[in-house]
Amino acid sequence: MGAIRGLRSFGNKLGLAWWAKVETSAPNVTYWFGPFLTRRSLKLNLSNFVEDLTFEGSDSIKHTLVRGRRGEPLTI
Repeated sequence: MGAIRGLRSFGNKLGLAWWAKVETSAPNVTYWFGPFLTRRSLKLNLSNFVEDLTFEGSDSIKHTLVRGRRGEPLTI
């Protein structure tokens, strides 16, 4: 495990990690994108994730930035 990945995992365990809750209506799915150490790094990477969902045909994509701890499942 790399140093950054280890820090992200540790931050998540402490509830300090940043996540994006991404919801789509077609298909009706909730994705959790993260963890990230900073809100800034999450925002920088989120556009690529949303772009991929759009390319795959997802509609009505909404997202919320959340700081806290997440576990499995990351797709609902």
